[in-house]
Amino acid sequence: MPNIKSAKKRVKVTSVKTLRNKMVKSALKTAIKKYEAAVAAGDYDTAAAAYKNAVKKVDQAATKGFIPKNYAAHRKSRFTRELNAIRPAQ
Repeated sequence: MPNIKSAKKRVKVTSVKTLRNKMVKSALKTAIKKYEAAVAAGDYDTAAAAYKNAVKKVDQAATKGFIPKNYAAHRKSRFTRELNAIRPAQ
């Protein structure tokens, strides 16, 4: 345990940031899993709703610096291609 006041504060701040990062990571993984499950099932309407949520979570993670911008763009592009592949013919 730290004895110095500033070191004690660093421990607190680090624990708060760790929890925040864990929350963002968990929400991102959950959104992506739900989207991928909907695509695998072939249900376009459910996949479209999950797509919006997944893209939003990827954007939020990129904004907070959790994932790089280019990686976020790559993931969103892949999601869009997958969604378009299961789109019903009109």
